Amino acid sequence: MKVLFTALLLSCIAMTGSAQAAEYDIDTRGAHAAIQFKFKHIGISWLVGRFNTFEGKFSFDEDAIADTKIAVDIDVTSLDSNHAERDKHLRSDDFLNVKKFPSASFVSTRVVDMGDGKAMVYGDFTLMGVTKEITIDASTVGMGNDPWGGYRAGFEGTTILNTMDFNLGLPPSNEVELSLYLEGIRQ
Repeated sequence: MKVLFTALLLSCIAMTGSAQAAEYDIDTRGAHAAIQFKFKHIGISWLVGRFNTFEGKFSFDEDAIADTKIAVDIDVTSLDSNHAERDKHLRSDDFLNVKKFPSASFVSTRVVDMGDGKAMVYGDFTLMGVTKEITIDASTVGMGNDPWGGYRAGFEGTTILNTMDFNLGLPPSNEVELSLYLEGIRQ
């Protein structure tokens, strides 16, 4: 799941740019980024949560969207569904097995500019030792100068993971939706 969140965050970032290629750090220190997940709980409602700890970088040039590069690492042990006992179970060998697989990652392989601030971000997502290509539907939220003399770019994105692809079954649907909200600080 970490990898998915990471992928989503990177996808969001890939949608923006500047006049020249620039490097950005995802602003997790200022809590201006989030990786959230949701999946069906016993087929009746949604179980919603997030990963509290992750980090990433991206390069972006709005004149060359296809050259965007994204990399995100997620601390899967930071899973938080606002229920300690459930989180303990989700981290256990029954699901994420965080003792053996404490992290997930996403590395973009290509970005397709869809126009109007939208893009499809493709990349390799690694979760529980399994790497699969995923696609993030991303869009630009905004870009500009911040009050501290820096420059920021914000993106959002979503993807749906088939948990069976990662040897992680979550019946009844075996799908997890990841939502990424990323704000990057230009370096």
